[in-house]
Amino acid sequence: MTLRTVFRALVLAAGVAAVSASVGEARSANNIMQPLGATPSFRDALRVTVYGNVLAARLAATVRDTSAASVYWRAALRQDPRNAEILERAFITTLADGNVEEAMPLAERLIQVDRTHRLARLALAVRAMKARQFQTARSHLSAPPRASADLTSALLTGWAYLGSGDVSAGVAAVDRLSGADWFQLFKQFHAGLILDVAGRRADAGKRLEEAYKQDPTILRIADAYGRWSARARGADAARQVYSAFDKVVPNHPLIVDAERRLRDNQPLQPLVRNAQGGAAELLYGLGSALSRQGGEDLALIYLQLARWLDPDHELAILSLADLYEFLKLPQRAIAVYDQMPQASPLYRNAQIQRALNLDLMDKSEDARKVLQELITRKPDDLEALQALGNIQRSRKMFAEAAETYSKAIALIANPDRQHWIYFYFRGISYERSQQWAKAEADLKRALELVPEGNARGRAQVLNYLGYSWVDQGINLDEGLRLVRRAVELTPEDGYIVDSLGWAYYRMGKFEEAVTELERAIELKPEDPVINDHLGDAYWRVGRQIEAHFQWNHARDLQPEKDDLPRILNKIANGLTDDAAAAPRTTGQAAQTQPSQN
Repeated sequence: MTLRTVFRALVLAAGVAAVSASVGEARSANNIMQPLGATPSFRDALRVTVYGNVLAARLAATVRDTSAASVYWRAALRQDPRNAEILERAFITTLADGNVEEAMPLAERLIQVDRTHRLARLALAVRAMKARQFQTARSHLSAPPRASADLTSALLTGWAYLGSGDVSAGVAAVDRLSGADWFQLFKQFHAGLILDVAGRRADAGKRLEEAYKQDPTILRIADAYGRWSARARGADAARQVYSAFDKVVPNHPLIVDAERRLRDNQPLQPLVRNAQGGAAELLYGLGSALSRQGGEDLALIYLQLARWLDPDHELAILSLADLYEFLKLPQRAIAVYDQMPQASPLYRNAQIQRALNLDLMDKSEDARKVLQELITRKPDDLEALQALGNIQRSRKMFAEAAETYSKAIALIANPDRQHWIYFYFRGISYERSQQWAKAEADLKRALELVPEGNARGRAQVLNYLGYSWVDQGINLDEGLRLVRRAVELTPEDGYIVDSLGWAYYRMGKFEEAVTELERAIELKPEDPVINDHLGDAYWRVGRQIEAHFQWNHARDLQPEKDDLPRILNKIANGLTDDAAAAPRTTGQAAQTQPSQN
């Protein structure tokens, strides 16, 4: 099963061509999306012409400002009420913005225009589920054209039958679902949950166990099976399930909390308790699966509906906020993280991510304050310490970052492969604060710990240690070997290829430098540092015209303030020894965060 396959199947089932166009008509590869400003009032938007509102709505969509887009589309609809396209876009953007109550009348109007509109039918079915009008929900879900492979409708129909008290019909509706082999996982999981809510413990266990056997690494499946095991087979059986998951994903807060409850002889309730909760769980699961697999726009709608059904669904909150992060909308992410219940095991995680998003908005002082408060209340919180160190490091507070990482490392009695990242980040902080002996020791320790299977992580450490040696003129052969190995592990990483090219430059191997730096430019054409490096290399091999072109390009790409005078001097006077480009010793760490696995 691939998540892209899930996405294609769901989009076909939804039958909505305008989802992406309405929610996000343009994407940003690098920059944080900034809303247009204060969301206009509906009354103010009505003062604009219909054409003006349509243009404003499209502009809002380009920066994914669904709040403004929804207002403009709804105003345009008031002005042109028979325009089916405007009606559809108003409905979709309003739903994606989380204004579900406002979207429902639009859905009602939409099915009058297009009885087959699957997303409108889905929204109305969810509304009926929330109101415990389960027969009405099934009517919307079964409205033609109903595809036999409509995963969402089939599973929601199963939950609607449960709400009506017909458990057998609910399970049968799930079992009738046909399609790809991977549908079996969803079928077994949700059939098991339906049976568990209905109190048919033995039948539920068979289904949940089958789902667990198919993929024991999925959190919700492992948790549901662990909870069932605790009630049906005892605490030891549940511990085995949670222990196996912990080996794959160590210290997940929900698993840690479940294990604590088992130790304290506290009962583990079923994952889902009623039909509405089951529907919310389904929408969360599908939305989460879609969120980073090309289906972000549909995922946004599914997650908003899940939260509308169950406002305290912890993982739906995290997934929605995480999706806003992915879409580079930190302000929206913060607003969602703020809704995490304080009693939730995931509250601290939400606060940590909230702090990181504050930092993205250049509110680093507020971010550090949030993290310091978390650390004060729980001094052994490794995640909060790492987040604080990362913010300090990104803000070039290297001495402070090294101290923070040291506090985290002091809490680790026996460092293993999952802890390599702390030594790597502290090594960077030491190197940048001119403490090379300590930095070298940490980078070597990180290299010992980082798993062989983590190619990206190994490449980051190899590159940083190897380049640092070359840049200092020590261990040249070994340093170059490490950087070459980093490139072999991640040949598509333009920053690491740049390091190899600049290492050759520092060693006086200018032709080799040109070759590698040209490849780095192909991978990262808009990076000012790489363009600056290539300009220097061109100059050294006598290609002065091309050197000036690269320096001019570097100037136009908004380089760091400290680099700009040096670039301008080279444009005016050519390359002199004191005008050479600055090395990229922390570029990789600043641009990307390596995988910690």
